Amino acid sequence: MERLTWVFKNLSALKPEELHALYQLRTAIFVVEQACAYQEVDEHDLQSLHLLAWQGAELVACARICPPHTVYQQASIGRVAVAENHRGQGLGRQVFQRALNLSLERYPGQELKIQGQCYLEKFYHSFGFKTVSEPYPDWGIMHVDMIWPSNKDKSLRHV
Repeated sequence: MERLTWVFKNLSALKPEELHALYQLRTAIFVVEQACAYQEVDEHDLQSLHLLAWQGAELVACARICPPHTVYQQASIGRVAVAENHRGQGLGRQVFQRALNLSLERYPGQELKIQGQCYLEKFYHSFGFKTVSEPYPDWGIMHVDMIWPSNKDKSLRHV
């Protein structure tokens, strides 16, 4: 795999080409691939920080970090996506670990909350998240709410 270039910016700092690639990747996965007709681009993008992984000129993965009191009372990580032709290479783990590290640096000592698809629950457990809800449908896909406790050892891993 060609070396990745990681970019971490707020929405207003993204170049038009970066923003287009971000929305194209997210829409391809969360709307088209998962067959969910919903407003994928939302007001939380304006307040969030966006983590982008580029392989050359191709955006191959992304995540967004929302500050406290936007999506949830806690800061959150969401819109984690890996391009279909780049899956199965550990890139999902890399992008989520980087997003987690950035969240912990930006919001030290605070809880983090995520909404995870049920089939990824063990994946998120492997990072230290704990399930705090029963499964529920969100746009026809079963999810659970998960928390990274504020009292958890926040030692960061390098990726």
